[in-house]
Amino acid sequence: MLLNPTRNIKKKYHRTRYRNRNVIERFFGRIKRFHRVATRYEKKANNYLGFVWLAAIVIRLNVHTA
Repeated sequence: MLLNPTRNIKKKYHRTRYRNRNVIERFFGRIKRFHRVATRYEKKANNYLGFVWLAAIVIRLNVHTA
């Protein structure tokens, strides 16, 4: 791990929270592959949420899309 040479006090962080945050950020990175979700073609919240769920299921099942 690289440290900032000018930092006198080491920053504190919660390791478990940081790990969970990383998982969430990677999930959103994967969900952006679905252009319909990323560009929000659906204007109504319920329809958009349905496509978010669909994308999440596809990601969870590890189905590869072209």
